[in-house]
Amino acid sequence: MPSDKTAQKVTAAAAKLRDAVMSLPFTEPVAYTYNPLDYAWKAHETYCRRFAQASCRVLFMGMNPGPFGMAQTGVPFGEVAAVRDWMGICTEVRRPSPEHPKRKIEGFACERSEVSGRRLWGLFAERFEKPELFFADHFVLNYCPLVFMGETGRNITPDKLPVKEAEALFGLCDQHLAEVVSALKPDWVIGVGAFAEGRAKMALPDFKGNFGRILHPSPASPAANRDWAGTVTKQLLAMGL
Repeated sequence: MPSDKTAQKVTAAAAKLRDAVMSLPFTEPVAYTYNPLDYAWKAHETYCRRFAQASCRVLFMGMNPGPFGMAQTGVPFGEVAAVRDWMGICTEVRRPSPEHPKRKIEGFACERSEVSGRRLWGLFAERFEKPELFFADHFVLNYCPLVFMGETGRNITPDKLPVKEAEALFGLCDQHLAEVVSALKPDWVIGVGAFAEGRAKMALPDFKGNFGRILHPSPASPAANRDWAGTVTKQLLAMGL
C-alpha cells in the first residue's frame, strides 16, 4: 500500500501548483488555457493518493497534457481506457471556462483516443498486469499542468510560449518537480522526450540520482510511429531498468 505521508506530500504539491498557475496571464499565440488540475482535480487527487509511493525508483515526466488525455481525465498521459479500466479511476470532471468550441472537455465520456497515452500506458500495462505492480517502483507526472490552445484550437506546447510567460510558468513547475522528487526520492528521473529531460536537469541541480530520456510517444514524431514500444524497451534496458 502507498505510504500515506508520501502520497499526501505529492498531492499537496499538485494542489499548490494547481492554485499557483491559475493566476498566470498568457497572451498570443495562446487564446485558451485549460488547467485539468482544477476542473479534473478529483481524478488527479485519486491518482496521487493511490499511486504515489515512497518505494518509487523511477519517475517518468512528460511535457504537458494532451487534449484527449490528461485534459480529459486529469491523469498524466491519461488515455481514457487506461485510466478507467487499468487504473480503476473514473470520477466527475467539470468543464473549464472559457472552453474552446472545438476542444470540449467530456471527461471519461470522451471517445477520442490519446495516442501518446495509449502507447505509454499500453506498454506499462503489458509488462505489469496490475497497476499496483507498476506503481510500486514507478510514477508518472507532467512537468507543466496546463493545456494551451490558439484561436483555432491548435495545440501550443509550453516551449512555444513568450519568454517572460514561460519563465514565470517554468519557475512554478520547477518548484513542483523538486517537491515531488523530494517526496518520492527516486533513483531515476526520466524525461519523456527531450524537453522534459532538459527541464528536469535544470530544475534539479542537486539531484543525486540519474537522469535519462525515452522517445516521446507522440504520433507527430516519425520515430515514435515505428515500433515505439520496442524502441523504448531497448532504451530502458540500456539504462539498466
